[in-house]
Amino acid sequence: MAEVKGWCPGALRPMQSGDGWVVRVRPRLARLSRAQALGLCEAAQAHGAGLIDLTNRANLQLRGVSDENLAPLQDALAALGLLDASPDLEARRNILIAPDWALGDDSARLWLELAARLAELPDLPPKMGFAMDAGAAPILQNDPADFRMERGPNGLIVRAEGRAMGMALEPGQEIDSLIALARWFVESGGREAGRMARHKAPLPDWAAWGAKPLAPRPRLAPGINALGLILGAGFGQIIARDLAQVLTTSAAQAIRITPWRCLVLEGGAAVDLPDSLIAKPDHPALRADACAGAPLCPQATVQTRPLARELAALVKGSLHVSGCAKACARAQAADTLLIGREGRFDLYEHGAITATAQSPAQILAHFRED
Repeated sequence: MAEVKGWCPGALRPMQSGDGWVVRVRPRLARLSRAQALGLCEAAQAHGAGLIDLTNRANLQLRGVSDENLAPLQDALAALGLLDASPDLEARRNILIAPDWALGDDSARLWLELAARLAELPDLPPKMGFAMDAGAAPILQNDPADFRMERGPNGLIVRAEGRAMGMALEPGQEIDSLIALARWFVESGGREAGRMARHKAPLPDWAAWGAKPLAPRPRLAPGINALGLILGAGFGQIIARDLAQVLTTSAAQAIRITPWRCLVLEGGAAVDLPDSLIAKPDHPALRADACAGAPLCPQATVQTRPLARELAALVKGSLHVSGCAKACARAQAADTLLIGREGRFDLYEHGAITATAQSPAQILAHFRED
């Protein structure tokens, strides 16, 4: 049975994997300055495997860090201003932000205020998080968060994940209301449920829960955008030297990390790209999610990404290839799902299991026949 860790790695509390330590960096406002981004690329090559993963929480992960390289890597991250004061503070700072935020707008204002008041939050389960999604309309509704700040028809609302309606917020009291909702979650037994969507207690009666969020707007897609150059990464993995090269040639001044395994290069111009970065929104690899798989993850019994690369151009719709039953590479259901089990794959199509204990060759033959 796959082991569920129950917590996410950090930079101060990394997680051991099959290829060494996984060190997760959580940039403030999901943004790195040009100097920080280039420094991170250098650190990934000097102290890790030279790979940078993009997570669905808009964080960055450095893989392949050995025991002897862990402390030097943490020192390098500290010099770049990318470490928190403590592992506890780092673990609490699970805050998504709409990637097209601007300084002074509601998303950025709320992110910064919550980040400054994390000590006021109760002791929440480790994977719980927040979404500051206060642009013209929500853009993060399908991304992992337990408490959401969104735009309603008459202003900002706070909404508990799993509930269709939210609470209208008074200007200047938004984070007060958010903290109060987090405290209610704990006081009403939410820690046993672990996540807001699984907590079935009625919402607190000290607020009216009749504010509906606006209809969501489309995600940012790879290509040129008003913000700059948006680039996708197959399976969310970037070769650090490739990113450093594109940062230099595109003249980007900063990067923003999205929860969609895309980067926004602020002010970046269109340039020739290495294979690990994608500027075409219809590229097959962007419809596919695959975890690290064996041997990089000790939970996995199969290699995942070689099969996912071949399948991406064959399947219709979204694809998820998971090395074990945790299926942690994708938060939403995929049209085609492969789950690794004892060295083979079980195949699910549109939520129904259609084949079991299949080899990669059998899986590929199945879709080539279609």
